[in-house]
Amino acid sequence: MTIKSSPNLLLTSVQRSYDAYLALETSDSRDRSLGIKAMARGLSRSFDAILEANTLDLEMSREMAIPDLLIEWLKLTPERLSQTVEILESLAELPDPIQQVFNAPYRLNTAGTYCQLMPLGVVALVYETFPELGAIAAGFCLKTGNSLLLRGCNSSTHSNQVIADILQAALKETELPTGCLEVLSGEQGASIQDLVTQHQYLSLVLPYGRPSLVEQVTQWATAPVLKSAMGNCYLYWSPTVDLDMVRWVILDSHASEPDPVNAIEKVLISPNQNPSILVRLFNILQEKGFELRGDEILLAEFKDYLKPVKASEWNTPYLDKIISFKVVNNLSQGIAWMNQYSSGHADCLVTDSYAESRQFATEIDSALVYINNSPRFDRHPNQGESLFLGVSNQKGHYRGLISLETFTTLKQVVQGNSKLSI
Repeated sequence: MTIKSSPNLLLTSVQRSYDAYLALETSDSRDRSLGIKAMARGLSRSFDAILEANTLDLEMSREMAIPDLLIEWLKLTPERLSQTVEILESLAELPDPIQQVFNAPYRLNTAGTYCQLMPLGVVALVYETFPELGAIAAGFCLKTGNSLLLRGCNSSTHSNQVIADILQAALKETELPTGCLEVLSGEQGASIQDLVTQHQYLSLVLPYGRPSLVEQVTQWATAPVLKSAMGNCYLYWSPTVDLDMVRWVILDSHASEPDPVNAIEKVLISPNQNPSILVRLFNILQEKGFELRGDEILLAEFKDYLKPVKASEWNTPYLDKIISFKVVNNLSQGIAWMNQYSSGHADCLVTDSYAESRQFATEIDSALVYINNSPRFDRHPNQGESLFLGVSNQKGHYRGLISLETFTTLKQVVQGNSKLSI
């Protein structure tokens, strides 16, 4: 089935993506892996051109008074580009995920039953800065047999376009269908709202950026949305745990670059916490450039270290080197507070109590739970088969680390025996 194209640029691109998905769905996994390798080679040969375009975007963004946070996300380096190439190379070497077959959760008499992972279809990535994210998403989608539509923000127009041109030129050298990677921009008149309402063609919309972007896309979209999340992660500090563990978990969580996905921004402490240990932690964090805030109880005792925190901040991510502290009576109260105010995608506990660890793991309503470990996010943490695009905090299509499996759906097959008489 081939859909007739439309003179409308956006609709033509969406239709071309849909046609490409129909071809990718039955494509050979080796061809898709070769396409990913071609994209990696194209990027590795083009660092100078990408960085030159990125410099232009940075200059324009500063003139337009774009927030420093977005400029940091926008700024590409040879290291960030090298990591992107490594991720693509690793994706190309992985086994084909859409060939995985699972036992079905049910049995039917006289019939064989099984489940198989299949591509979703057409995926639209709406992303704020992070120019390299388009290349990484292209690798994820191609590996899983999906076509991809990219819609970046205006502040990264030049970087996005150069990277897209490189990727599309690389894909032309392969046997993959035209349209498996389409690029749209605001300058072409392709609005985000128009894109995410193409539900007759789109199987998934993935917004990536500040919470305001994610929520806006979610409100507009008529196609299914996978909400990514970053920031506003909580830590409960059990009073018997030493300072070194807490210091490491907090600082390491902020070390992921450039995405502050799982950075701890709020710390809940016991009223029995040793004041001298708190002062030591405050000094360490301030020396590392953190701004510290506290509730009324802590502010009264540590006014030389803390600024007041507004009530609205407890459920709002800072996405910056800011940490707020709050006193809660016990772990149960801390869990209740987190379940109400955290972003719900990654929350932490440091404790030496097994009972507390089990209570936290059972009662906390978060996609990712970390106990005595840093929640630091890395797209390629083990240089092996673990590859992640981001983290989702929603319940529904997918929750947790956004991996290759996130871009697949399940097909259930029931195969009877034609030789049986009726």
